[in-house]
Amino acid sequence: MLLVVDVGNTNTVLGVFDTSSGDLRASWRVETRAGRTGDEFGALLRELFALSDLKWDGKNHGITAGIVATVVPTVLFSIEELFKRHIGLKPLIVGPGLKSGMPILYDNPREVGADRIVNAVAAYERYKQGCIVVDFGTATTFDLITPKGEYAGGAIAPGIITAADALYEAAAKLPRVEIVRPSTVVGKNTVASMQAGLYFGYVGLVDEIVTRMIKTVDHPVKVVATGGLAPLIAKESKTIGEADEMLTLQGLRILYERNRG
Repeated sequence: MLLVVDVGNTNTVLGVFDTSSGDLRASWRVETRAGRTGDEFGALLRELFALSDLKWDGKNHGITAGIVATVVPTVLFSIEELFKRHIGLKPLIVGPGLKSGMPILYDNPREVGADRIVNAVAAYERYKQGCIVVDFGTATTFDLITPKGEYAGGAIAPGIITAADALYEAAAKLPRVEIVRPSTVVGKNTVASMQAGLYFGYVGLVDEIVTRMIKTVDHPVKVVATGGLAPLIAKESKTIGEADEMLTLQGLRILYERNRG
């Protein structure tokens, strides 16, 4: 089995793929904590395996390979310790030196976050055409891929939960609210008003940026969303064609296949 790990600023997503069929056997989303040790990750992974009816008997866990993408450098050491001490192998790390098969048309390619490259690779591999990937995380990122499979660039905006937390922390009387689709844009109380502004505001933000990106190119574009809130926003969006929460994990699997051995 292949263990893939995507470390984001807010959440860490782990997945296990069958190396022969490429099928995703299980996936989990946990909080990203900079202070979590490799041993803590090991204990957590054992528990997650048990919850998903995957075997982990002593050193017999069935994991034969691993690949990691992280935008939180302080967590990388702990993840490497997880692989070294509890799995017994060295994972591939998404970054300079790893073959992506995708030219990066950025002024400085090293500035592009590992998760954005992984998403772009997964989207192009699936659709084989021009794409825009919208990733709803701590930041909401927009990435444009050309019909030739080149990473053309993108845009970065604050994530919807980041914006909600900023309202809670900066405004003394505003509460922390759940991100849901309200029944109306006209809220009748503070919570409903905040939910309306956050939800419909981000739908508008996404559609505006995607529409402007599409106007910069002269070819058809497939728009796919990923991240935990992708299905929620995609329901209202006029530009998102598909939502796939597992896109990043699939991208990691593809990159592993391109670099195995």
